[in-house]
Amino acid sequence: MSPIHTLRRHRVAALLGAALIVSPFALSFAPRLNDVLAATVTPPVTGMTAPRGSFAPVVAADKPAVVTITTVMKVQQPDTMSDASPFGGNSPFDDYFRRFFGDQGLPAPKTPPEQAPRTEALGSGFIVGADGMIVTNNHVVDGAQSVKVMLDDGTELPAKLIGHDTKNDLAVLKVNAGKPLPTVKWGDSDKLMPGDQVLAFGNPFGLGTTVTAGIVSARGRDLHSGPFDDFIQIDAPINRGNSGGPLTDVYGDVVGINTAIFSPNGGSVGVGFAIPSDQAQKVVAKLMKGGSIQYGYLGVQIQPVTPDVASAIGLDHPTGVLVAQVSDGSPAAKAGIETGDVITSFAGQDIKDPRDLSRAVADVAPGTREALNVWRKGKSLQISVEIGRNEDDTATGSVTGDSGQPSTGQGLRAPALGLGLMDVTPDVRQAMNLPENQHGALVERVDPNKAASASGIQPGDIIVGVDQTPVRSARQANQAIVQAAKSGKKSVLLLVERGDAQMFVAVPFASG
Repeated sequence: MSPIHTLRRHRVAALLGAALIVSPFALSFAPRLNDVLAATVTPPVTGMTAPRGSFAPVVAADKPAVVTITTVMKVQQPDTMSDASPFGGNSPFDDYFRRFFGDQGLPAPKTPPEQAPRTEALGSGFIVGADGMIVTNNHVVDGAQSVKVMLDDGTELPAKLIGHDTKNDLAVLKVNAGKPLPTVKWGDSDKLMPGDQVLAFGNPFGLGTTVTAGIVSARGRDLHSGPFDDFIQIDAPINRGNSGGPLTDVYGDVVGINTAIFSPNGGSVGVGFAIPSDQAQKVVAKLMKGGSIQYGYLGVQIQPVTPDVASAIGLDHPTGVLVAQVSDGSPAAKAGIETGDVITSFAGQDIKDPRDLSRAVADVAPGTREALNVWRKGKSLQISVEIGRNEDDTATGSVTGDSGQPSTGQGLRAPALGLGLMDVTPDVRQAMNLPENQHGALVERVDPNKAASASGIQPGDIIVGVDQTPVRSARQANQAIVQAAKSGKKSVLLLVERGDAQMFVAVPFASG
């Protein structure tokens, strides 16, 4: 089970208790510690710190705009016991499953829809429009049959889902309170620095609106939960039920949306994550207008430019993203983007890593024409591309061979890399279920003590390009690697196919 947890909480009956232990030694030591701190204090650096030593004014101003969100979801029932439990292993609903279906595999009569069991889940949100517009996480309301919002004064109102976005994990709700509601305003998350103080609002465990304080621990965290991960890491305690609650700066402005925690036990261990307000605000504005978001689509598989890759292709320093594959018929293919290109800028924005390009393309409306700069075989080119619509197309591009004839040689060894290569013969194609037009050099052996193994090359990989030049056989691949070594390069760039994926691997040359 992943230690990254979203913060929606299933409601369970529980008795919560707490004990407070105060050390007399700590109390007697406090004045002495304050004297030391007062004598050694230095002017603070530019950043955000608690005004006048208390957050009470901020809490008083923002708390009325924080809401609790209750969702009702239907528990799915399997038709027969022959199917696996639909709730997965160790699910809280497994007992329910067994109670209805037993251990003998006998199906139970179907329950009418109106009598189907339901479960409630709790989350948090905050009001951004006096007319009742509320922001929360998508995972708080995902799959809900109905949604209720409880205001800070205890008023419960039915809520309508205005729009949601799975990729950014954001949703917008609307309630009709019959009167203007208190709101919070957006802040500027780009100004946040590690060490700045922040406040996290929400309803953990259904206890009621709660506020905790902490600092920004880090910026730009990628949890691999979506294509736009750019989380603010905080140490303010947040727990299940905090999802969708606002993260504010010391002025009470919303700089993030509490979304997830890193925890081996499901509770707070001081590592939480929030969506930056600068990212969320743009998405929320679109959701309020149209209910859904259309993301731009380029149609390339990309990877970072490492120092070894930069050395292999002649770049002065690692920058941009390397195009590992271009999807057939995609906007990138139509514009002339090629496998091996390094995209260094898009729409006037410098591209430093894959996340930069993913976000930049996604923010462009389909049908818009933009310019991008690429580094191709030692030259910088500008290409105009019409951005398509992202519909989660999984089609991959194909690699065309050169005009050379396949070699019949087998078992060739690439110098210094520790690779044993062989041709992709008809027998190999049949055994590996490869298409008839598949060519390249099959990696037969990898010396575990050589550079290729350290770079991640595996037996069964197919090398289809060396230093951005296609190869059709083991001999061509071997000759290209030899030529790269003779040219004085520190590494060679291999284009590798592994299953349905294609990627570049820079392998440094080593002696022996």
